Amino acid sequence: MKSTIPESGVPIAKPADSGPERSEPSLHGEILSRLRDYVVEGNIPDGGRVPERQLCEMFGISRTPLREALKVLAAEGLIDLLPNRGARVRQLGKRDLEELFDVMGGLESLAGRLACETITDEEIAEIERLHYEMYGHYLHRNMHNYFQANQRIHERIVAASRNETLRTIYANLAGRIRRVRYSANFARERQRWTEAMREHEGILDALRRRAGSELADILFQHLRNKRTAAVEHLGGMPEGAIAEATEG
Repeated sequence: MKSTIPESGVPIAKPADSGPERSEPSLHGEILSRLRDYVVEGNIPDGGRVPERQLCEMFGISRTPLREALKVLAAEGLIDLLPNRGARVRQLGKRDLEELFDVMGGLESLAGRLACETITDEEIAEIERLHYEMYGHYLHRNMHNYFQANQRIHERIVAASRNETLRTIYANLAGRIRRVRYSANFARERQRWTEAMREHEGILDALRRRAGSELADILFQHLRNKRTAAVEHLGGMPEGAIAEATEG
């Protein structure tokens, strides 16, 4: 498959000249994944309109599959679909961020406590593998792959809680802050990225020891620190101010 790298640095795949056709589900999954990464990694400003024509050209697809993918991102909370006005990246104000990160911190804290009661050695080994994969991306300053591994670690801990209600609520909220969670790593000239890596060392250590209370506290503080960095990165604007800035 041929690919190009736009100014954003995010690889955008173009259709191959030849070769076997991919099934519709796999094509939909690929488009959804690339579109999600494109939005999460800040290629469209907060509150900005999603440029459907440009994205169709970049992906080499028609409007129909793009709009199907946009519906999924809307359900995840990354974008808003506006009647007769297309789609816009969802804008979160300072208060929205504070509330969402605290709820996510509470969910991850509970997940960590429960996971320590039920997690298997094999699951810990998989999280450890992802941790060192993430660390390698950190050393190479590869934010895209670092973030992918990072999110899989958090998802694995939630899955290890064996609590489907918790997992469902977590998945419903995760999409709403995924974009801001990514951008928070750039706060304080990327110092937050280094801090987050250190915090993940503590997460892995507590998980290995199955220290539920300790892991719960670390995860909650991890999300609280991420919240602080996210607000800082957005300039500490009050609710609605960022949306006004992007509209102007």
